[in-house]
Amino acid sequence: MAKQDDIGPVFDALADPTRRQVVTLLGSGTRRAGELAAATGTSGPTMSRHLRVLLDAGLVADERGRDDARVRLFRLRPQTIVALRAWVDQLQAEWDHQLASFKDHVARRVEEESS
Repeated sequence: MAKQDDIGPVFDALADPTRRQVVTLLGSGTRRAGELAAATGTSGPTMSRHLRVLLDAGLVADERGRDDARVRLFRLRPQTIVALRAWVDQLQAEWDHQLASFKDHVARRVEEESS
C-alpha cells in the first residue's frame, strides 16, 4: 500500500472545498489563475494561495503560455490522481478481503449450528 506520508499532502490540499472546486474545474482543461478565481468567487491573492497548496501537493502543474510568457496556465497532474486512486483501490481491496473472510466465517457458523 502507498505510504500515508506520500498522499498526506494530497488529502490536506483536498480538504478545502475551494481547492476541490479548482481540481474539478481543471478536470475539463487548463485555466489561468484569474479564470479559476472568478469561477470560485475568490480574490486573486486567495486563489494564488490555493494554487500554491495544490502545486506543492503535486495535484496541479503550471506552465507558461506559448504566446505570452507572463500567463501561467494551470492543469491537473494525472499521475497524482492515479496514485491517489491506486491507494484508494488498494484500501478497497483490503476491505473486500476482510468482508469476504467475515462472510465465510458467518457461513461456517450457520452451517455448524444447523448440523
